[in-house]
Amino acid sequence: MIEAGVLEGYESEADASRLGQLFDTHHDRLYRLARRLSATREEAQDLVQDAFLRAATANRRMPQGAEAEEAWLVRVLINLSRDRWRRQKVRASNRREAADEASPAPEAAYIARLEVQRALAALAPRRRAVVVLHEMEGFDTAAVARLLGISAVTVRWHLSRARGELARVLDGGPLRSTFHDREA
Repeated sequence: MIEAGVLEGYESEADASRLGQLFDTHHDRLYRLARRLSATREEAQDLVQDAFLRAATANRRMPQGAEAEEAWLVRVLINLSRDRWRRQKVRASNRREAADEASPAPEAAYIARLEVQRALAALAPRRRAVVVLHEMEGFDTAAVARLLGISAVTVRWHLSRARGELARVLDGGPLRSTFHDREA
């Protein structure tokens, strides 16, 4: 449901209707993506809510057409996820420095789903998005490239790097990537 205060700046009821239609059309898909990009349901809900809030404030600048709208919303959601990931990394680093000790290793008793979530969380946001869209959502590389606004070659590169990183993390090894790789 769209809050009345969000729609006050809209010039016409058509704009408000477009936002409602956008929500109805893309909410479930965005939530599934957000759920895979985030650690908790609440975080996923926040990401989707923030993405639609951006859509509400950028209604006139958003591209027209279901495909273009979906690509725009996916990029916004991934950018929001990336921003959240960066903030969490800074906070975690600050906590470690303050405590002057490393965080404990995860327990060996985690079930497979939690291990996969942990491994995905270790990936950089764009790389995680590529893996989720390709491996979990079933999009081919061309579709992932279109949704993320990158080339198919870049999608394949991210998939290759992500698979290696995931294998190392799932095997209990350290995640070895440079800061430059994380920003790619």
